Amino acid sequence: MKKIILISVISLVVFYLIREKVYKPYMWKKAINTKEHQLQLGSFIFSKETGINGSQSYQKYYFVFKVIEIDGDYVRLSVIRQLSQKDNLKESDFSTTSDQYKSLKQNIKSLTITPILFEDLYKGDDPRFTINDYLLNKYPVLKQSRYYYEDIPEESKNKGMPKKPDDYEMYFSMVYSKKEIIENGKLIPWTMTNSFNNKPLLSNYSKDIDLIIN
Repeated sequence: MKKIILISVISLVVFYLIREKVYKPYMWKKAINTKEHQLQLGSFIFSKETGINGSQSYQKYYFVFKVIEIDGDYVRLSVIRQLSQKDNLKESDFSTTSDQYKSLKQNIKSLTITPILFEDLYKGDDPRFTINDYLLNKYPVLKQSRYYYEDIPEESKNKGMPKKPDDYEMYFSMVYSKKEIIENGKLIPWTMTNSFNNKPLLSNYSKDIDLIIN
């Protein structure tokens, strides 16, 4: 009986390792080379992870990103979110709910998602990330859908690293490795943390990519 249990456990471990180390990487590389799922400017990246919440229990977090810049190995992402209604403020967490995540997977290509300049989100008299008259006047398409992502000016894109070291931290916000996305299906950020020579490093932190949609 013990031998049967041991063999079953070993079989499960082997199956898990084959799935994680062989099958999943194979399927990822197969998908990333198709037109519908290859990484490109404008791609939507879906990612989910398990983390610890405030009560020290495990919780699933769901993220949807838009690729807004690709410059060499630097891929800049922006989170897809919804502006709050004035009378119904949402939490400022970048993650979304499980139901919204599933819905976005199915419908994101048909949704109106507005690029909003970062500084515009701070204008108007209402709380930040809330739809207001200023935003509606500048981005009237928000009347159709409150989905948006933070964008940067076109003239700021693909300019490479800034010359001033003081600007590095801001530049590498939400910038991930293109190589890691394509080869390993992971979001690994570039960071200046612990850099002693003013050169960016790949972080030890990563998120698994669930899906890329174009």
